[in-house]
Formats: sequence, structure tokens, C-alpha cells
Amino acid sequence: MHLLASAAFLPPPVTVPLCHQPIPVMKPIRFLPLILALAFLAHRASARPPNLIVILTDDQGYADVGFHGCKDIPTPHLDSIAANGVHFPSGYVTYSVCSPSRAGLLTGRYQQRFGHERNPRFEPTNRQVGLPLGETTLADALGKVGYQSGIVGKWHLGAHPDLHPLKRGFNEFFGHLGGGHQYFANALTIKDSLSAKTEDDSYRLWIMRNHTPVQTQQYLTDEFSDEAVHFIERHKDGPFFLYLAYNAPHGPLQASEKYLARFPSIKNQGRRTYAAMVSAVDDGVGRVLDQLRTLHLTEDTLIFFLSDNGGPTKQNASDNAPLRGNKGDPWEGGVRVPFAAQWPGHFPRGLVYEHPVSSLDIFATIAALANVEPDPIRPLDGVNLLPYVTQRKPGAPHEAIYLRIFDRGAYAVRQGSHKLVIPTTGGTAELYDLSTDIGETRNLASTETSTVGELEKLRVAWDAALVPPVFTGLETLGRFAPKKAKR
Repeated sequence: MHLLASAAFLPPPVTVPLCHQPIPVMKPIRFLPLILALAFLAHRASARPPNLIVILTDDQGYADVGFHGCKDIPTPHLDSIAANGVHFPSGYVTYSVCSPSRAGLLTGRYQQRFGHERNPRFEPTNRQVGLPLGETTLADALGKVGYQSGIVGKWHLGAHPDLHPLKRGFNEFFGHLGGGHQYFANALTIKDSLSAKTEDDSYRLWIMRNHTPVQTQQYLTDEFSDEAVHFIERHKDGPFFLYLAYNAPHGPLQASEKYLARFPSIKNQGRRTYAAMVSAVDDGVGRVLDQLRTLHLTEDTLIFFLSDNGGPTKQNASDNAPLRGNKGDPWEGGVRVPFAAQWPGHFPRGLVYEHPVSSLDIFATIAALANVEPDPIRPLDGVNLLPYVTQRKPGAPHEAIYLRIFDRGAYAVRQGSHKLVIPTTGGTAELYDLSTDIGETRNLASTETSTVGELEKLRVAWDAALVPPVFTGLETLGRFAPKKAKR
């Protein structure tokens, strides 16, 4: 086990000049403590930074994990991450739909700063539709300090060859470029990306290994879990970054009999299929954790788990209780997600960390641990969480958590337990105290006007640094999957 995985937290290296005078043979014990100390520091300095695994689910409800009290869908492996590490009940993403949320996570910056504020259409001939080329991804940054990076699963940050994961810092890619996918191999009937003429067509493309389309045989979630396990085996000597971006439980609602059979008591067929899809993800996460144990990498690997946004409850039968709202909304149900992390020996075990944290913090945390040089032109919005969860640093990591949904004219600002919401263009400001009203049911704006004013000042200052969206997205904010998708 590494004694310390971060050069960022080490004291300066000690240089000892050679001594040309003979050491008295009768007093060697005087130098033993110094020798041992130098050896200890040398070991620390040579220790590599941790491997990083980010497990991202797609459209999973806030309530749909055991560590948030879910009763009808067991998630023992996801729960183990929270139990063996830190549970963040106030964990946020930067947007309430898929692609902008992913753009924030992978750049460590609010994506509104660079105009990625819509779900891109699947346009493989348009290099403007996707994550802007001027932005540095987490894979870009880690590659500069020796990491091998791989993405398994959903990309959704542009389908043009210049926007491909292998052009954005990743060394390996196994997955699909668009916003969703059919789950059964016999439904994948289009080989070439350029042959996909519609969004529905993109769901039927073959899976890509790097730049090559390949035919798959299994239920797609199982394919992605297999590939994740193989990636860890290939890069066990590390350090590595695995971005395991499951498209489940995003629609279409499809599950194999293996997983459906686990939920005979769920009578709602949509909820039953959704439960099976979440269970398939949980099985895959269990296999990833087993692989780390087998290779003795558990204590050398920092793992984050979260969903990319809140559940679209009417579309995929997810559950965001007790939060208000759904995918696409500025209320808690749109952006507050299941969120946990583990790093045995470094992150405390079984901690429930109540202060708000953000998906932006993943980049900042690993950048500090891996001693990544900051970009002065594009500073990170995230915060290194390690000193906060270990209580070396008191207080909250963020002054405030922000949200803007440009096409809706919606905003949200959370500071402490108070949250300001502007639900739409020209809408009246709403204020909630989440410490007593997590469901955002009691609007305090008319009685706590000074708090509204303070949060509004923060919102205006943050908004002034943002830009409008730089590409056209899907026409309807609430579009989650093709309507005609079938097994």
C-alpha cells in the first residue's frame, strides 16, 4: 500500500550532501534515525498518485440506491462505495441534462463558461457540435503526468472525428458517441456513424472500439462491465484513469431476463425494467471492485460514483424522492444526485459529508493528488475534497453551487442551506431552506428578502462570466430517448 499517494501533499525533497569525513564507528546509532527518515521520505516521494475510476450512471434517480434508502432495488456494490468511503448526500452536478453535465465533469469547469449548455445532436460531420476543442479534459491533464486513460460507455460530447475521445486525451475508447443506445446486440444494425441520419439511428450504431465499429454479443451494460474489468487488468501497473460512463438506466427501457427475474414483486413494468437496469449496473460495479481486490489495487484507487443528472421519473420510472423536480429542472431533483467516493486509507470510512460538493470537484481532487499543473487561462471551478473530508480544512468546500439553464431562463444558487431558484425567464425568485425543506415546498422569498438579495448578487456576478450556447441542441429539453425503441 502506498504510504502517501500525492506528491502535492509531500514536504520538499531533502538533499543530503556527501560527507567526506569518516563516520565514527563507535556512534552509528546517532545517524540511524536520520537514515530511516530519509528512506521514508524517499519512499513517499516515489509513490505514484492514485488510479482514478469515475463511475457515472445515466438518469438514475436520487432515491434509487440503497445508501439513500431504496427498498425495491438492491444496490449492494454501489452502497459499498459509500460504506467504505464518503457519502455526499448534497452532491451536485452542473446541469440537469446529460451532455452539459458531462462537459462540466470532464473539464472541472462550469460548462456555461464555454457555451456547452445543450444536448448536442448526433452530427458526425459538424465539429462545432460538442465539447469545444479549446477545453482541457481530465484525460488531457492526467496524460501529461503519466496516466493511461480509457472511457467505457457513453461519450455524448460530439460525434465529429475531431471531437472523438481519442482526440480529447483518452488512450482507449469502447462505447458509443451519441446520447443513448439500444441495449440488445440484434438491434444494432448500423455499422458506420456516417450512415446514421437521425437521432434514432444513432441508437442503433455498432459499438466502437477506438475508431473501429465492432459487433457486440451481450446485453450492453454487461459488455461495458466486461470492458472495464479488462481495462483495469491491462493497466494494473498504472497509474490509470477509467471513466466508466454507463448509459443505463437511460432509455430505452430494456433489460435481459437475467436481471428482470430478480424483481417479480415489482408490478409496474416500467419500474421493474428500470430496476433490472440499475441491478445490471450494480453487478458490473461489483465486478470492477472485485478486480481491484484481486489485483491488490483497492487501496491505490480513488473511486467516485454519481449520476449525470436527476431521474426523468415519467420516462424511465426512476424516483427522486424526497426531492422536487426531475431531469431538466432547476430544482433539487434535476441536479442533486447519488454521490459517493472511496479511497481506503485516505478518505475516511463511513463518513456522511453534509456540505454541498460538486462533480467539478473530481477533476480538482485528482489534479491535486497527481500534481497536475493548473491552467491559468482556464482555472478549475472545482475544489480538492481530500482536506475537507479528512477535516484538515474546516468549513464548506464551495461558497456557492450554481446552475443556469439558458434556453429556459432558469437559475439556481445554493449557499449554505439556502437555495435561490428562478424557474424560468421572467419568473419570480423562489427561496428555500434545504435544511428544513429538502423538497422545496415552502417559498420563503417574501419573508427573507435580504437572503434573496444576497444570493441574487452571487447569481449576477457568476452569470456575468458565462457565454451563450455555442451550438444548436436537441429541439426539446425533455427528450430522453427514441419513442419507438423496442427490444
